[in-house]
Amino acid sequence: MSNFADYKDAFETIKLERTESGILQMTLHTKGGPWYWDARARPDGRAGISHQELADAAAQIARDAGNRVVILTGTGNEFAGPPASKNTMSRGDVKHWDRVQFLGNHTMMDLLDIPGPVIGCLNGPAYRHAEIPFVADIVLAADDAFIQDSAHFPNRVVPGDGIAVLFPHLMGANRARYFHLTGQKLSAAELKDIGLVNEVMPREKLLPRAWELAEQLIQNNPYVLRYTRMLLTAPIKAALRQHLHYGHAMEALAAVDESSRPL
Repeated sequence: MSNFADYKDAFETIKLERTESGILQMTLHTKGGPWYWDARARPDGRAGISHQELADAAAQIARDAGNRVVILTGTGNEFAGPPASKNTMSRGDVKHWDRVQFLGNHTMMDLLDIPGPVIGCLNGPAYRHAEIPFVADIVLAADDAFIQDSAHFPNRVVPGDGIAVLFPHLMGANRARYFHLTGQKLSAAELKDIGLVNEVMPREKLLPRAWELAEQLIQNNPYVLRYTRMLLTAPIKAALRQHLHYGHAMEALAAVDESSRPL
């Protein structure tokens, strides 16, 4: 069992704040600004800091029953960036890809293992890893937010991680295939129309609304909160267990070939 005091200040790219009642706000950022994803291999073979820290934080949060309701948000006017290009593609050998799939598998499962309802705030465009806010049970979006899978197929990468499992589950197979294969941008309004986003509002109202909902949720019995979360996420976790390792393997195979080609 994790102790909040032991991990609350442990991350460079994730700010953690928790009330005495157990509402945890998890704010993703890069040096205080919008959260920029970096999964490229470091010289020592480890994944980039945002990839590593999200995995580590998710594990700690999931193992702390004191986190009764979690608010997950980005920073500023973007949720996750930057828009990907061929120059941002993750290049590495088998050791690198083994680490990427290890972190990716555990990150998704740990986010879904968080022991209470999660409220996701899509505070702006999510150019990369747009699946992260959608592990939440309630999703709020800024009116100018959108999602795009710029890091995968449009830039010669197989969408092998959680994004290719979660979105077909949430939006339907045909819609998800079009989203991945065309690099489509889905606006907050479109996401609300297809049921992925619950409420759309100006950015400055996102966190106040998330906290309003969190305060409402936390009034319930703690076991009701925990076991309802477990029940609602069970089908998603089953799909991930079945497909996530396979997807990472396909992504790595194609990436090893692509890495041999000149930029």
